This record gives sequence, structure tokens and C-alpha cells, in this order.
Amino acid sequence: MKLGAEPRPEIATVDIEGLGSFIAGIQKENGEIPWSAGGKTDPWDHVESAMGLSVAGQKQRAERAYEWMAATQLEDGSWWSAVRAGIVEDGTRESNFAAYIAVGVFHHYLVTEDSGFLRRMWPTVKAGLDYALSLQSPAGEIYWAKNREGQVDPMALLTGSSSIYMSFKCGLSIAARLGININSWSQALEKLGSAIKNRPTHFNMIKSRFSMDWYYPVLCGALTGVEARKRLDHYWEKFAVPGWGVRCVCDRPWVTMAETSELVLALAAVNAYEEAERVFSWLKDKKYDDGSYWMGVTFPDRVVWPDEKTTWTAAAVLLAYDALRGITPAAGLFNHSAWENHCWIGDNHK
Repeated sequence: MKLGAEPRPEIATVDIEGLGSFIAGIQKENGEIPWSAGGKTDPWDHVESAMGLSVAGQKQRAERAYEWMAATQLEDGSWWSAVRAGIVEDGTRESNFAAYIAVGVFHHYLVTEDSGFLRRMWPTVKAGLDYALSLQSPAGEIYWAKNREGQVDPMALLTGSSSIYMSFKCGLSIAARLGININSWSQALEKLGSAIKNRPTHFNMIKSRFSMDWYYPVLCGALTGVEARKRLDHYWEKFAVPGWGVRCVCDRPWVTMAETSELVLALAAVNAYEEAERVFSWLKDKKYDDGSYWMGVTFPDRVVWPDEKTTWTAAAVLLAYDALRGITPAAGLFNHSAWENHCWIGDNHK
């Protein structure tokens, strides 16, 4: 089904305060936000959950989450890929995990306009992006990780590199607001964007089964305008299941609420708000009685799986809702026109 082929849905609503309280209820006293109660924590989803707290008006809890990131950052600027109860479960150090702190910090700044927060978090942001930069190949793509021993895995992931593209945009915006010029990041952004647009074979093609590889090049702003709309339209029937959501993997009858929410963000990024509203409406009945959203559901048998209630799913819904409703000043963070018109990337780095 192509974009715009369905009738416009009723406007869906979200319990912003309730979802914020759900995330806050799982956050630990030290600021860490696990996937779920008793679950693991990874840096990327931790940051996304912190962004959800910012949307919900939980400023202090969001800042506590970023302080946890600063406190747990490794000497090379990275983080362990997964910890549980203070114990490292996965000693990989992923480039996109390290870089995404820039997106979260800039998002929180847009919500709060707190320059002091930017200054405090700058060393953490810089170290995280420099780590990602150290894994950029000569052709522009960024290798996905080092192992615990520091060996580089020379494989690039399209979703991960797209996430890093957005991270460099936000990092440059933070630097511009602090009066700092980092030419190496500007050059890295340009090379990375060229790789995403022009060298698809430089990325692990097996991952093209995953919907994130479909929409992340659009979500991050590497693909814009006609190119972005063509990409979203071309793979629509491969991943989008009307009334259900977005498949995690194209050949499995399983949709997830986080991927569905991120597609909403990608559609809003290209100003396709009618389509975004339509996709967002698919989420309205995909939640538990307590208001938290399912992680995923199979179709057409409607089996909720897994039954884990994840913080980052709640955050993704909040971010999508903000993009549609303009709840916070950060609602347009992923919007391509907002970057162009408001020059969020800074005059020296356009």
C-alpha cells in the first residue's frame, strides 16, 4: 500500500504523564534506565528513554539519566553495550551507542534551553563522538564496534551509521552554541552522508531485512526531499502492515510499537504529517491496561510478544506524539525543514 492510500484516521491521544511516570518508575536512583524492571541497560535505549522523560516534563530525572552516562563513560569515549545490575553483560563498544548521547543532550537542551546543561555534558558528548569518528572508514561509513580487547570489527551497519549521522548533526549544533568549531566532525558528517546515499554495498546488506534500515536514512536526514519520499514509498508494502504497525523484519509476521513510532518520526521528518497520523493511529489499541505499550505483537493472531514492558518503547511513542503535536520545543528535532530553516546545525557547519 502506497503512502496516502488510506483515509485519514481519528486523532490518537497519548497519556504523556502516565508514560513519563512509567519510565521514571523503572529508572534507578543513580539515573540508569534499564529496558524493563530487572532488565539490562544499553546506552542507546537509555538515552532514548531519557528523551522520553524530557518530553514528559521530567527534567530532573532526564538530567539524572545523562549524569549516569557521564559517570559510566569509558576512557575511550564509549560505553559497554549492555550492563545489568552493574555487571557488564556485553563487552562490545558500539560506535552508534557512543555517539547517540549527542542527540539526547541536544534534545534536552531544546526542551529546557539550559545552556549550563550543554556545558556540563560537553566533555561526554565530545568523547562519544570522537570515539565514533575513530571508527570511520576512508570511504565514509562507520564501523560498528570494537570488542572488549579493543579490536575493530570492520563491518558497517546502515542503521547504526544513520544514527551516527544524526548524532554528528546534533554534536555540531551543540558545539556551535558553545562557540566551538570542530572541522573533523563536519568532514565526517559529509563523508558519512555520501556513504549512506551513494555506497549501499559498503553496509551489511543482510540487515536490509530489518525495517530500521528502510527508514533510518530518512529519519537522520541523510536522505531528504524526493529521495526520502521515494525510499519510504518504495519499501512501504515490504514493512508497513496497515492497522497493525511496522514489521521488525520483513519476512516475519511481527510488528513492534517502537519501529512503528520511529516510522512516524521519519514521516514527520519529511512533513508527511497525514501519513504519520495514519501510522500513529495503528498504536491506539497496542497497550496494556496500565497504559504502557506492547513491545510487539504477531499478526493476524494477535499474540503479544514478548510481554516485556520496555522503557524505550514508551519513549518512542512519546517522541512520535511530540513530533505530531508539538508538545515541546524539541518536537521538530528530526524534521528536515526545521534543520534547514532554523539552522540548528550552526552557520559554520551547514
